[in-house]
Formats: sequence, C-alpha cells, structure tokens
Amino acid sequence: MVEYAVSEALLRLLAVRSTADRPGDLLGALELVLGVVGPGFTVERFESGGKPSALVYAGRQRPHFRVLFNGHLDVVPGSGEQFRPRRAGPLLYGRGTHDMKAAALILAEVFRDTARDLPFPLGLQLVTDEEVGGYDGTAHQVEQGVKADFVVIGEQSGLRVVAESKGIAQVRLVADGVAAHAAYPWLGRNALVVLHAGVAAVLGRYPAPEAEEWRTTVNLARIETGNRAVNQVPADATAWLDVRFPPSDRSFAGRPADEIAAYLSGLTGLEVVVDSLGAPHSADPSSADVARLQASAAAAGFSGALLRKHGAADGRFYSARGIDAVIFGPGGAGQHGPDEHLDLRTLEPYRAALIDFLRRVAS
Repeated sequence: MVEYAVSEALLRLLAVRSTADRPGDLLGALELVLGVVGPGFTVERFESGGKPSALVYAGRQRPHFRVLFNGHLDVVPGSGEQFRPRRAGPLLYGRGTHDMKAAALILAEVFRDTARDLPFPLGLQLVTDEEVGGYDGTAHQVEQGVKADFVVIGEQSGLRVVAESKGIAQVRLVADGVAAHAAYPWLGRNALVVLHAGVAAVLGRYPAPEAEEWRTTVNLARIETGNRAVNQVPADATAWLDVRFPPSDRSFAGRPADEIAAYLSGLTGLEVVVDSLGAPHSADPSSADVARLQASAAAAGFSGALLRKHGAADGRFYSARGIDAVIFGPGGAGQHGPDEHLDLRTLEPYRAALIDFLRRVAS
C-alpha cells in the first residue's frame, strides 16, 4: 500500500480554527505559514477590518510581480472533529484540507524554495478573509498598490485551470403589508404572501438547474417576519437571496448595485436591497501564461483543462483591474461540508506543476 506523506506543518495548520469570528486564530494561521517560509524575505503586513494579511517577496522594495501566488488561510466553521484531521488511505479529511490550507502551504513552500533564484519577481500573498468576501485581504492589498502580471490562486481545481468564475450578489427582498386579525384577513394585507409572489417571480426567471449549468442561479437562503402571533396577518417580511452570475449575464455583470436593485424590483414589485456585490472573474484563456500552466499540469500527469467555477473567489479583485488571475489547486472534494477532504495523491504533482510553471515563465 502506497503511503502519502503529510507534513507536520500541514497537520498543525489544519488544527487551527481560523474562522472569521476567531481573530487570534486567523493571526495564528498566518504566523504559522510565515514561519514555514522562514527568514530572508521581506514581509509586508496588512490589517483591515480586523483581518490580518501579508505579502512576501525577495528584496527590500515591493516590485511589480511577474507572478503572484495567492492563498487564504481562513476557513468556514466546522465541528470540533473537523479540526482534528484524519487519514483514510490517500484522502485526508478535515476543515480546510481542500479549501485551501494544503494548497496555501504548498504555495508558500514553492515560493520559499524558488523566489530567490528566479530571474523575475515572485510574490506570495496570504490572506485570512476570503470566506467572508475577501475585501479586507486581497482587495485591501490591491487597493494598497499590489500589482502583478499573472496571479495563481490555490483554490481547489484538481490541477485544472480556472479562467472564469461567477460573480455574487447577496440581496434582500422586502415586503410591506397591513396587520390585521387573522380571522378578518380582508382587513389587512399579508406581507408574507406578497413576498412569496416576489420570490416566485425571481425563481421563475432563474429556476434551479437539475444539473451543472453555466448560467445565473438564485438560492433562497432565508425568510423572516417580525410577526410572532399565529392569529395575526404579518405586516412585514424579508427574503435573503444569494445570486451567482456568469460574466455573460448583462442583467448583473458590470452593473452597479443600484441598477441590480432596480432590475430585481421591476421583476418582483418589491423593495430590493443589495447587501454585497462581487464582480465575476475572468482571465484570457488563450494567454501565454495560461498555456504555460496547462502545460505544467500536463507534465505532472494531469489534463490542465480549462474549468469554470460557480463560486466567487478573490480573483475578481484582479480581473477588475485588468490583471489575469486563475485558480489552480490540488484535488479533493466536499469543501464547506462535513466530509471535506484532500486527495493526497495530487499534492506532489501540484508542487511539481507550480515549479515547472515558474521555470517555463523564466525561460
């Protein structure tokens, strides 16, 4: 039986409960990975919204990076058991195994082992807020002037190259009604019924696909009303929606929040509040760097095929500024779920592909 090595540093990193509500553990995860990188590099530290991040490079002055590695060290909440990683053959289970502590650690190790010898500037960007939007990590650093020609984000991809991912809009539909005694409903207007009609209009326009499909999707996440009495007509109701949209959907892509709110209000007849908005991400799939990365994945024994991702990622902060960013990570499954796991058979090929890619860029 083949044994696949798991480093002590990875096991320690996976044990850190680096969720958004635990600032000490966010910093602890960051310090652990910076410790793996070791001395001899410049470490720029950033902090925004209580979320720490770092930028690491060789030399004293921050360059315009030819290639920038990006990894996030925060995770979504999980059970206590998920922070005690366990192995089952070639699979390593635990929170953050697949999304994306293992990949971040490999990016840090490859940076450590190559950055000083490359004929171009390589950077390592470590952030701790990707799971809650990325605005205080990657976006904050970009606003502080971090620039690159090409960004490799270590999110999970099975050594395929993600050149396109969806944008995200999180919105509220707000319905007003008139309270009345439940025995006399004609004297009132039921806000929940009004809201239901509006939600139905949205889901009718964007029905849930029965299988994977590259189009806009809407998830009805929550409905609330201030009414707590069964014998009363509700006077207010709110629905929370999570909208994921590709760059081709011009009702969302490229639109500011007020235009999206107006569009959904016209569709539903309700007041609409856009709580957060993230643009889709796209990189030129025919660029030389994408081709190099695909070739490096193939040299490591994987297809390197292009892949689209339905989830939003930090690459959108770069593509918004005309910088190509791709997702390229190891294999596994179950991110954000109870059975999240990393396929250990992909770790060393992932490392080899990254090193080969840097060599191809250098030549």
